[in-house]
Amino acid sequence: MDAKEFAKNWVEAWNSHDMNEILHHYTDDFEITTPMIKMALGIDTGTLKGKEAIADYWSKALEKMPDLKFELYDVTKSVNSIALYYQSVMNKRSIEVMFFNEEGLITKVIAHYTDI
Repeated sequence: MDAKEFAKNWVEAWNSHDMNEILHHYTDDFEITTPMIKMALGIDTGTLKGKEAIADYWSKALEKMPDLKFELYDVTKSVNSIALYYQSVMNKRSIEVMFFNEEGLITKVIAHYTDI
């Protein structure tokens, strides 16, 4: 996988606010852990599982932030994973570690933010 190309496409999908384009990058059973889930939903683990539940959460978040725009700073690559460093929601910088399956789809995400 070309990590830089993937990162560019991922950011473009988010900036389009098109949920189908965003979800195209993920498996049906992917899992995400982020302090934003803990803050928004009160889930202590900060984890949601499954495309349907996460799509619902993200759709509501995009409605609340119609001017959301990510800006990619850098991308790093490891074995079956990448880490994106980017300007995220509420002017926070984020490092998002994404783990991939053999088809190049994201199976798990762990997001980190400044000032949480």
